[in-house]
Amino acid sequence: MNIRTSKIALVKMILNIENDKFIEKITEFVQKEKVDFWNELSASEQKEIEKGIKQLNKGKRVEFNDFLKKIS
Repeated sequence: MNIRTSKIALVKMILNIENDKFIEKITEFVQKEKVDFWNELSASEQKEIEKGIKQLNKGKRVEFNDFLKKIS
């Protein structure tokens, strides 16, 4: 069974559930399982982003056009 077929089967099962408490539990579970892109980044990628944010907060910025001139 492929993922699409599994999803359809799961939705059909959920549609037949009449228990409000169970639906709430399923909703909570699905919301907790949403992937946060930050957690998908490597430690080094996270550090680089944090470094960039700190630089921006200190006013260390480069205009986009200036950046393009530097790399071209």
